[in-house]
Amino acid sequence: MRPWRDRPTKWENVSPATGTYHLDSGGVYLYYPDVGSAGLDHPVGQAQFGLGCISSYRAETDPARRAVFLTRAKTQADRLIAKRLEARGSWWFPYPFPFTHAVHTGVSYKAPWYSGMAQGEAISLFAQLSQLDGVCGEDRARYLAAADAAFASLQVADDGYPWAVNVDGAGYVWLQEYPGSEPGTGDYTYNGMVFAMFGLWDYYVATGSQDAAALYDGCATTIARYFPQLRNTKWASHYCQTHRIPAPSYHQHHINLLRQLHWQTGSPDFADHTDRLVDDYPASVTGTVQFAAGTHTLYRYDTAADGSWVESRADKVLETKSVTFSRATQAPASMRRRIQNRGIYYRISAGPYEGWWVGEAWPNSHLLGQYLTTLYRPTRTVTFPGGSVPVDTYKVATDGTATIRTVSFVNPSNAPTDRRAIVNGRPCFQITAGGLTGYWVPAVSVTVNSSGPTG
Repeated sequence: MRPWRDRPTKWENVSPATGTYHLDSGGVYLYYPDVGSAGLDHPVGQAQFGLGCISSYRAETDPARRAVFLTRAKTQADRLIAKRLEARGSWWFPYPFPFTHAVHTGVSYKAPWYSGMAQGEAISLFAQLSQLDGVCGEDRARYLAAADAAFASLQVADDGYPWAVNVDGAGYVWLQEYPGSEPGTGDYTYNGMVFAMFGLWDYYVATGSQDAAALYDGCATTIARYFPQLRNTKWASHYCQTHRIPAPSYHQHHINLLRQLHWQTGSPDFADHTDRLVDDYPASVTGTVQFAAGTHTLYRYDTAADGSWVESRADKVLETKSVTFSRATQAPASMRRRIQNRGIYYRISAGPYEGWWVGEAWPNSHLLGQYLTTLYRPTRTVTFPGGSVPVDTYKVATDGTATIRTVSFVNPSNAPTDRRAIVNGRPCFQITAGGLTGYWVPAVSVTVNSSGPTG
């Protein structure tokens, strides 16, 4: 469950030689802003590439390939160490180029500049390397010392420069991906903070540092407290606290990050937050739409001429039509997605209604099968209502065929669940123990544990 296990570096990508980010002749991952430009150090890019290689090293069984992954990871760590700045009793990893955020006003830096996200991810890289079986004792000690020096940067206040940690006016601690020019200011970026938190987690695992555990706990409290501001109900979540601009390209990152916070902390709040984000702006999936017998309304939306999505205008309805089926029927769908200000829709991809959209409305129209699964680690608890209220539960085959079992309980009854998914068009929990093991229960039919309000 280490961070980055779900983002391994593929073997075909272990030696990139072209593109905006690629390796130089020494195997260092560099940033090339323009064609023909010299490569520039990019601390987050280097740390992430190294962490991806560590993920692949752990999973790879071929010795030769493992050696390459390990070499790549160590090369990035060694580069960060070589290019460090020593200041304020700690190590900092500078960006050697100016940067102005294209969307967020106030995020503008002259070189060199520093990022709490880079500090945290460098700590992850050093700490994880110090624990790998293929790293010799001398290098283990060297990487652990580097992790110590980088962690020290997250123990200094925002009363000097560089800085990366501050406490907001309400008393909540932040790791700033983009620290401001003035103490206590910044962009309050959500994803960058959580990535930096993973460095604290890895450092605690490697060293048992209670300071790291305390800072991690404080940051987790902050993310839980400000989830209502991160969330953008029924649309893509916000990128940062300062600007609160929806960020569709970061929404799936937020889902993955909150899922990992649940795995690390065990707090059901983070599992609940993950579920809310999955429903707000789901990743697109394909499948087969089941239409019940009866009349359905189909829509054409304002997409580009080639059928591609144009977010700024895609909620505009160009045309509607009603179709009636005398019996249940099916159609393939190339996309399931939320259309802003409207709901969840499926795009029909073949047949007489190709290019038309139909709204998700169980049981009248829904995508068959299981998709968008979230695993709960640890498991959560669902509670069936008392009062002998009947509840339908389902065993669902891969083709969406469902076997129904109706249950009722005189008193409220608990059951463990290890996952949530959209099953035949509805959010459902899978039961993992007792007589209902393997059955799915619709989320609307039960309650699920959480520690507090989610906003």
